[in-house]
Amino acid sequence: MSWTQANMRTEVEDSAVEGGLAPDVEARFARRKLGAERVGVSYQRLAPGVRQSFGHKHGEDEEVYVVVGGSGRVKVDNDIVKLSEWDAIRVAPETMRCFEAGENGLTYLAFGTHHENDPEMVPDWWSED
Repeated sequence: MSWTQANMRTEVEDSAVEGGLAPDVEARFARRKLGAERVGVSYQRLAPGVRQSFGHKHGEDEEVYVVVGGSGRVKVDNDIVKLSEWDAIRVAPETMRCFEAGENGLTYLAFGTHHENDPEMVPDWWSED
């Protein structure tokens, strides 16, 4: 088939539940459900005032994040960037990042290339401002 479709909120499993991060975090990775081979897409939601408990980076994957609701901040290496609805931010491979929701929460979509076992996760990476 030359196309696939999936509802990110109802048909894609929330990985944050299994990871013990729910209900403050929702993380739905649709690559497998869509049958995508070289690209990934995810739906991410952080409750108001929540900061991700880890930073992450990719060895090969470039990602673009698009804020679709709320606002917040992202720490990108040593920079802290404010984010508002419909802001898009590109993050290059080998660049550490971590998101934090504002007072109304933060919802964003993440798009990127995909390589198996590419992410490196660092617990409590953004522990100070």
